[in-house]
Amino acid sequence: MTHATIVILGAGVSGLTTALLLSRNERYSITIVAKHMPGDYDIEYASPWAGANMLPVSKDGTPSNQYERDTWPEFAKLARDAPEAGIHFQNTVAYRRSKDTGTAVSDWMSELVRDDAWFRDLMPDFKAIPKSELLPGTDGGNSFTSVCINTALYLPWLVSQCLKNGVVVRRGIADHIADAASLHHSGKRADVVINCTGLSSLRLGGVEDRTMYPARGQIVVVRNDPKIMATISGTDDGPEEATYVMHRAAGGGCVLGGCLQKDSWESQPDPGLAIRIMKRCIELCPKLVPAGKGIEALSIIRHSVGLRPMRERGIRIETERIACPEGKQLTVIHDYGHGGYGYQTSYGCSMAVERLVQEAVGTQAKL
Repeated sequence: MTHATIVILGAGVSGLTTALLLSRNERYSITIVAKHMPGDYDIEYASPWAGANMLPVSKDGTPSNQYERDTWPEFAKLARDAPEAGIHFQNTVAYRRSKDTGTAVSDWMSELVRDDAWFRDLMPDFKAIPKSELLPGTDGGNSFTSVCINTALYLPWLVSQCLKNGVVVRRGIADHIADAASLHHSGKRADVVINCTGLSSLRLGGVEDRTMYPARGQIVVVRNDPKIMATISGTDDGPEEATYVMHRAAGGGCVLGGCLQKDSWESQPDPGLAIRIMKRCIELCPKLVPAGKGIEALSIIRHSVGLRPMRERGIRIETERIACPEGKQLTVIHDYGHGGYGYQTSYGCSMAVERLVQEAVGTQAKL
């Protein structure tokens, strides 16, 4: 059987999920090459820092919307049937404040808190929050069942599934996208390179996408468990600050956030922001701490900072033919620019990449 050789550049949730889907086709010989791997914690490597969860934020009819629709059934199946993946179901509430309209955080969350949210028929147990159950200062919102992901378990689980299917995983650095073609484990030149380098696509030679930018996020991970996932459309502490609470599966702790700071590369936690985050999260979810207690009752595991790989034009999934130094043409399929929704679009995006790989390999076979 003739195998198509594929190199996937990047081992975040996008690269690993793409490798997993492609590895189910025995016609593909796949190598994952990455500077950072699960178990690493580096500001360049976004996936370990994520919450991570499924809070639909795309607009109906957009490509991202389809990616979210395609991803939900896969996460629901894993939460139901594969506890070793580190995903569990969570009761979820999302509140809306009209005074937040026009801020970056509110715009990001606008679809999540709409009265006529498109995902009302996708996510289980969806209902508009009754007025009697709204928090003071809020004027709407939705509740539904979603999932929260323990990234410390899920990323290694993805690697293990890839290895089981014959994928070769290796560390490496490509300064130019064309360099990746020579990194397949067989020693052969790759037929297809899949670019899943996230924010590194800003500087990766041959890509250098100047529409990429970081959106800094800061969180506090605690041991307290409010037994709910919650968020709200804004804060009174500034337009770039956010409030969300999500309890990870299987001992992963509870994530308290956060912020959405455009173009900030700062890797160190801001102590003042950390205090504001903890206070806001207790206000949003009083059950985080015993009655009458404040942030002193939070059992802190760590403070963390991650950079969301944002892209002005949204997620980029497309095929490009790139000229290599030796004069040959290389087929590159891009999958990056996932912003703060890499997990909740991961399977949908990987399905789209899989279709492009099929087209590319089929075309090459005819040449």
